Amino acid sequence: MIVFPAIDLKDGKCVRLMQGDPDRSTVYGDDPVALAKHWEAEGAEWLHLVDLDGAFAKRPVNDLIVLGIARSVSIPVQVGGGIRTLENVDRYLRSGVARVIIGTAALRQPEMLEKACERYPGRVALGLDARDGKVAVEGWKESTQTDAVTLVLRYKALELVAVIYTDIHRDGMQTGVNIEATRRLIEKTGAPVIAAGGVSTMEDVEKLLPLASLGLIGVITGRAIYEGTLNLREAIEKSKSKK
Repeated sequence: MIVFPAIDLKDGKCVRLMQGDPDRSTVYGDDPVALAKHWEAEGAEWLHLVDLDGAFAKRPVNDLIVLGIARSVSIPVQVGGGIRTLENVDRYLRSGVARVIIGTAALRQPEMLEKACERYPGRVALGLDARDGKVAVEGWKESTQTDAVTLVLRYKALELVAVIYTDIHRDGMQTGVNIEATRRLIEKTGAPVIAAGGVSTMEDVEKLLPLASLGLIGVITGRAIYEGTLNLREAIEKSKSKK
């Protein structure tokens, strides 16, 4: 199970939002590249980048920062937020980003996701953000009636490298991971899943470990490692244990 440190970008700075609300943000640094290097030095195997401005603007906004991070570290990075066209996908994946995350476009433009997977097999992840089991889009501002499991099953035939599942109610709140919803998604779809939202302490990482045998391949952590309630290096070490 890979532990992904999250770097969320807003106005060129590193921030964390509470439940995706841009009006409830905390700034953790104004040098994203330095922060990326810090997490790499702490043992991170991957970095999870989110262009928050891009998610709200429906196009990449902090893309130059994302590409700068990708060039500045030796570990792979994945990025989501505002990726709505094949041109967006091409630019990122041809410029040093290892993996792109497609969220809103997966619901609104299914043909774009399909073409991206055909063009870049194994380098496209589905960003699945859910509120009470229903998919949310447009930077989480808009809830839909589409069930999370249903959306994943719709794309089961594609070569998606992962489904990044975020429980919006828990994101940035440090209230613990939604273990049962994550388990249900894995069991119902058979998809490789990366869990996000609510990680607070080592106990949360430990609770996720049993799901690794079912298909959980990673967990994303943000506020916890910035606030110091979770030590990244220790979490990575724990993620490699067998129990």
